[in-house]
Amino acid sequence: MFEDLRDLYQEVIFDHNRNPRNFRIMADADRQVEGFNPLCGDRLTLYLKMDDDRIVDASFQGSGCAISTASVSLMTEIVKGKTGQEAEELFKKFHEMTTGKDEEINLEAVGKLAVLAGVREYPARVKCATLAWHTLDAALKNEQKSISTE
Repeated sequence: MFEDLRDLYQEVIFDHNRNPRNFRIMADADRQVEGFNPLCGDRLTLYLKMDDDRIVDASFQGSGCAISTASVSLMTEIVKGKTGQEAEELFKKFHEMTTGKDEEINLEAVGKLAVLAGVREYPARVKCATLAWHTLDAALKNEQKSISTE
């Protein structure tokens, strides 16, 4: 199973890196937070459009490695329509999946994000995958600041 997941991981990473979804500036964003990973040089600006506590739209601008770009691209697709609480729960599950050591991974709990489970095998790349999620966490808390993985 993990061999198939590895192949899918590579395919999805390449696809989202070459054709990132929601890669645009959102002029009418309610929230905008910058994220930076000094280890890899990944930089992104995350934009959210909220309706009460629901994420109506999500987009990003920036540049980064393939894992960082794929992670933020997938994330912006998945969080649309979710409440802040649902997005926070997804962030926690994603973080556990990418940083957990020996725990069993519940791939069903993270849906499409399961393709990034393989990043846990490369500790130096975990920050690349989680940058977008830490930036989302700050945006959901309405923290208008820059987020760094350091």
